[in-house]
Amino acid sequence: MKIGEVSLLTNDVVRLANFYKQLLEIDNQSEDEVHQALINEETMLTVYNDGSIKNNANQNICLAFTVDDIEKEYRKVLNLGAEVIEGPTVRPWGAVNMSFYDPDRNIIYFRQL
Repeated sequence: MKIGEVSLLTNDVVRLANFYKQLLEIDNQSEDEVHQALINEETMLTVYNDGSIKNNANQNICLAFTVDDIEKEYRKVLNLGAEVIEGPTVRPWGAVNMSFYDPDRNIIYFRQL
């Protein structure tokens, strides 16, 4: 069994999808207000409005991405105006991690191995 999709539920698909398009440097050629697929590989990343009101107090999930150059990504996150939780920090096991909030306050981790 494989995870087929991770979907970020939101009240504003365009706003959240545009943030991730800039963050991930991708363009899905969509401005759909209900559903956008951002990454369409083995595990998809989608942004979806299922019609219910979200409270944007997302405390039980985070997304983690492995990056090649965490300092470059850190500058990009700052330029996007994202609220940084923790800047690039070397962990005891050698990885460098950073964390920040997306516009809906989902926690995002970047890690450089």
